[in-house]
Amino acid sequence: MIERIAQLMQEISALQAKNAQEAEALRIKYLSKKGEISQLMNDFRSVPPELKKEVGMKINQLKSLALEKINALKDSAGESSASGIGTIDLTRTPYPITLGSRHPLTIVKNEIVDIFSRLGFTLAEGPEVEDDWHVYSSLNFADDHPARDMQDTFFVESHPDIILRSHTSSVQSRVMEKTQPPIRILCPGRVYRNEAVSARAHCFFHQIEGLYVDKNVSFTDLKQVLLLFAQELFGPETKIRLRPSYFPFTEPSAEMDVSCTICGGKGCSMCKGSGWLEILGCGMVDPAVLEANGIDSSIYTGYAFGMGIERITNLKYQVKDLRMFSENDVRFLDEFTSAR
Repeated sequence: MIERIAQLMQEISALQAKNAQEAEALRIKYLSKKGEISQLMNDFRSVPPELKKEVGMKINQLKSLALEKINALKDSAGESSASGIGTIDLTRTPYPITLGSRHPLTIVKNEIVDIFSRLGFTLAEGPEVEDDWHVYSSLNFADDHPARDMQDTFFVESHPDIILRSHTSSVQSRVMEKTQPPIRILCPGRVYRNEAVSARAHCFFHQIEGLYVDKNVSFTDLKQVLLLFAQELFGPETKIRLRPSYFPFTEPSAEMDVSCTICGGKGCSMCKGSGWLEILGCGMVDPAVLEANGIDSSIYTGYAFGMGIERITNLKYQVKDLRMFSENDVRFLDEFTSAR
């Protein structure tokens, strides 16, 4: 072993390194847990007792020599690199690089998509710049319907038939006109409405809508699917209620409430003491909509539902200002790192 130590001292004294990578490789070879010096330390146990003191001192000298030599090589390699031109990228993100997270709206959208995909729904997408037929006319909107008014919809001035979609129902129309039932789709996407930006409203937001068309589809099917969805999203104790409402493309139509996720239905400021929170609109697809999109309403029926992703996100995370979703404040987004 003494001869091996002497040999290693000669090797280490003669070490050379052209750059930091080579110096690091030498450190691993001689000083790592599986390196040459560590191996000597393991073999030290077999040294006769009368030689342990001498061998131990020589191993310590070897280790000190290796540390000094390799540190000197690293310093030399570092100075050489620093003197080079263009070897340092001053625009590079400093270490440690922190991991980002998904946007809270994306987190909630993905959760909703996952729930409905397990219920047999597939994703469908369509353009955000649309025409009047797919956004309104094919969905049973009368020519004088208030939603067509300039205060709600963004129109292209030189082409009044071209608009920014105000709901993702236009995707449902596009699928129905090209596909015969059975149809079971989920349509997430961004929509636009001409509204003043405030803590409670924005000129753009995100929706996710569902459509199921087949033979013998009933309102009972719709209620059961929505109950399963609510309990998957908010918890198994969640209750729902359906209130009569009106939408041009469904008949009958309803608004769906869930028991308050904050107070459990007992009443609080979030639900304004009612114990219920409105989350979506739904109903049976109007036969006129089926016919307008080339589906025989005497054979097929269907249901549809739609919700605002911002609304659901507010309920899950209690975000009080809608503008925070689009301002990209890193301090706000960092709160959702663990939820990604």
